[in-house]
Amino acid sequence: MSEVCPNCGLPKELCVCETIAKESEKIRILEVKKRYGKISTIVQGMSKDVDTKSILKELKTRLACGGTIKDGVIELQGKHREKVKAILVKLGFKEDQIEVG
Repeated sequence: MSEVCPNCGLPKELCVCETIAKESEKIRILEVKKRYGKISTIVQGMSKDVDTKSILKELKTRLACGGTIKDGVIELQGKHREKVKAILVKLGFKEDQIEVG
């Protein structure tokens, strides 16, 4: 017997919680100057229903950079604002809900 999603009550294979969460998010992509003049790209605004670890892994792989998750916010090393937006759109997020600042 398969596991049941605690949010929607459907089996894990049929669960649509992450898809619904992706469509209703307001995501902000920022660049922040860190210590010693290093630039970091910050992706914030993702809810807990979205698997941020898999998104972080995909971003790090496609952008060939390092990164981490701190308090539900994805931090990437380097200047990647526009590239991150394109990758998030390919991953299923709506383009008009992603704000690049």
